[in-house]
Amino acid sequence: MELGFFTMPIHPINKDWRQCLREDREAFILADELGYTEGYVGEHVTDKAENITSCMIFMATLAEATKRIKLGTGTVNMPNAHPAAVASQIAMLDHLLDGRLLFGISPGGLLSDAEVFGNLDKNRNEMFLEAINAVLAIWEGEPPYNLEGKHWKISTERTLFPEIGQGFIAKPLQRPHPPIVVTAVAPFSKGVTEAAVRGWDPISANFLMPQWVKSHWPKYVEGCERGGRVADPANWRVAKSVFVAKDRATAKAYATDPNGPYHFYYKSLYTKLAKNGRIELFKTHRDQPDSEVTLDFVCDKLIIYGTADEVADKILAFQEETGPFGKLLYAGKDWTDYELGRQSMILMAEQVLPRINAQMKG
Repeated sequence: MELGFFTMPIHPINKDWRQCLREDREAFILADELGYTEGYVGEHVTDKAENITSCMIFMATLAEATKRIKLGTGTVNMPNAHPAAVASQIAMLDHLLDGRLLFGISPGGLLSDAEVFGNLDKNRNEMFLEAINAVLAIWEGEPPYNLEGKHWKISTERTLFPEIGQGFIAKPLQRPHPPIVVTAVAPFSKGVTEAAVRGWDPISANFLMPQWVKSHWPKYVEGCERGGRVADPANWRVAKSVFVAKDRATAKAYATDPNGPYHFYYKSLYTKLAKNGRIELFKTHRDQPDSEVTLDFVCDKLIIYGTADEVADKILAFQEETGPFGKLLYAGKDWTDYELGRQSMILMAEQVLPRINAQMKG
């Protein structure tokens, strides 16, 4: 199993933004030093808690600060930007990272972002598909492009000046493009299948119950078969909320504290999903009454905590339930306690992962 990092950081809304950004950057730099193989960061424009407004700008600040870790957009919310802007900016970022870029994409899930960009009442899944198809067509093609869809028209026909390079949109360093990943948040996600057909790979979100995570693997296999490729567990990424401490008492206290970062994280998600009528993501079965799906129930089911030995055993049990994912993405949280936040990432890499891989080989 490989270890990666995924953060859609949810910070206290009154915490100094500079401190949030510093600590989020430190987490990625630490992950790089510890040998985490991948690191993803989300983006939202209209959320004081999830306050990284551009994953691409954030990752650009890590280009020289990290050496080995592959960095992923987690995700670019495609309906909220012009495809030409996404194509050119991803291309530049891939060059800045010397080919260490993973291109994570989605329709975007934050409704206030959709409203501010004017697509709240539009078909965002349709916009998403048109946008990514346009980005790929730009990278595959040559100017003047002449791409016309329902939502965007892309052309430099009237202003192309090839002798001086005007009218060209940059291509990424990795050809034909950086690896594309999609985050799966729905049980039995059809999007996983369609992504796999196109050669893209899934990340199963860390706020899904294990049985819904399990539903993604057959969908991935189905898509790979349709796309004529082998479904490799190494390409299935699963994010998980994990806290590791040197002793069980500390782990339990920090992970279960109603005022701690783990409960705060799920309280924020729970509130948003409940308001949007999507509480079913937190259910263990489809006909479970809403009244049973309390915040304490959600936290108890979705947070893994303990000593290194305990966490290794729990992750292996989780994998036994979900299926053979090859990359575990440690889900970043606010460093409410700076030392404990760092220590958990260190213990995860230096003690938990070796125990997991030793047991898997044994």
